[in-house]
Amino acid sequence: MNLSLILGLLGGLALFLYGMQMMSDGLEKAAGDRLKSILEKLTSNRFLGVLVGAVITAIIQSSSATTVMVIGFVNARLMTLRQAVWIIMGANIGTTITGQLVALNISEIAPLFAFAGVVMIVFLKNPKLHSLGSIVSGLGILFIGMDMMSTSMEPLRESALFISMITRFANPAIGILVGALFTALIQSSSASLGILQALARSGVIGLQGSVFVLFGQNIGTCITAVLASIGTSREAKQTTIIHLSFNIIGTILFTTICILTPLTTLVEGWTPGNAPQQIANMHTLFNVVTTIVLLPFGTYLADFAQRILPGEKMAMDSEGLMYLQPLPKANKIVGLSAINVQQVHDEIMRMMDLAYANVSDAFDQLIHYQEERSKSIQKREKTVNFLNNAISHYISEVFGNGNLNQETSQNLTAYYTMLVDIERISDYAINMDRQAIVISKEKSSDEERKILKKMKSRTFKMHDLIFDLKQAGEYNNHIDENTQEWRNMQIQGLKNKTISSELGISFSRILTDYDRINDHALNLAEEIDKIDNELFQPMISD
Repeated sequence: MNLSLILGLLGGLALFLYGMQMMSDGLEKAAGDRLKSILEKLTSNRFLGVLVGAVITAIIQSSSATTVMVIGFVNARLMTLRQAVWIIMGANIGTTITGQLVALNISEIAPLFAFAGVVMIVFLKNPKLHSLGSIVSGLGILFIGMDMMSTSMEPLRESALFISMITRFANPAIGILVGALFTALIQSSSASLGILQALARSGVIGLQGSVFVLFGQNIGTCITAVLASIGTSREAKQTTIIHLSFNIIGTILFTTICILTPLTTLVEGWTPGNAPQQIANMHTLFNVVTTIVLLPFGTYLADFAQRILPGEKMAMDSEGLMYLQPLPKANKIVGLSAINVQQVHDEIMRMMDLAYANVSDAFDQLIHYQEERSKSIQKREKTVNFLNNAISHYISEVFGNGNLNQETSQNLTAYYTMLVDIERISDYAINMDRQAIVISKEKSSDEERKILKKMKSRTFKMHDLIFDLKQAGEYNNHIDENTQEWRNMQIQGLKNKTISSELGISFSRILTDYDRINDHALNLAEEIDKIDNELFQPMISD
């Protein structure tokens, strides 16, 4: 292998992978933040789920990218494990499109695709057309790279050493191992399949010598998903088990069939003399048949993954992140916008629940003080502060990565602003808990306890209205009037000496905390009004 051959192969592989990345980026910009709603509507049915997985993979020409997307969605609780099964099956079908297109040998018109896409990106102003241009030009670049690889490999037909080496691929164990290792190395089954077809087009190898390498490639492509799941949730890791199980079962099934039956010869007969097409056909047959065989058992695959790696439960008030999990280890994945926003949303809603749980307990402390309840308030306050720092850091990192569309940027900005208001609400609950000690010693009257109960009721009515800005604004005005009325009553009590000065000071501070909690609730309503309403639908459950 001389230097020019190696450079041609590496250059072609680089263009091939870059083309796939461009197509993935184009889909992300075109529909990344809407993939959540698309998947929710279509993955409830296993057949539609398979179709969605196949279509997405056919567009971006990478089952690895689709699988990493699924891991990210499961990790962010945008998708259940059982929904993920159908997408993964569909991805294995969709990835066969690459092989079929390569077999058609459209490399002669590939520059036309690349040119058309670049024209859309450079000369048109519409962002959606830019995204489409990225997909089209990526497809062209992919096939230009494929042609470079095929051309660079033609001299290998004359290499006795290379031919001697690849004849060993006919051994099932060696072929599967080589296919798996090579695909794991370059982390793309489409690229490794393309190289296999390039060798076939150059006359170096045929289907008989490559069929087991082909099966091994389906296992090797799982390494991308395995790497992507490092550091993610248990549910995301379970997704990789499903992906790996699917391909291992398919490899065992087809290896057995090819050894015991003349399947390879039969597939060769479909397109005699066209080795790249034969490889593409076997690849398609492998994934379609495996999907058909395993489709009735998809839920069992999910159960198997859950048994191998049981999920973990965390208490709502535990100091830690329940929803905001590390993103899959990939620089760029399809659906990243939806994952970023949903993970932040879920964790902020949890933070808000904890803050208002503190408010509820604080009012109960004012009415009837309990030392144990005070400890619970302090514990939640620590969690709220931890979440405030962790979520702030996460959002800052997302903004630092760039490439956010306008809607995603607007949503994340609103969430970032909400953090301050939620944290302050919990702080005021801490203030009220401190005043509860004074009130318990001074023994507040029945009338004062009645007012405190009204404060709690109105605070939580205001909480319920934060998803309707107009009603929240109107009710906050009502709360301001109540606050002033109660403050006047307090001043009158001090004048009449019906309440002690200590109790009067504490009650004044409580009124201030009450008023500010509801002012912050109005601030939350203003920010929520800027956020996509779909995010406030109930979270999915497996």
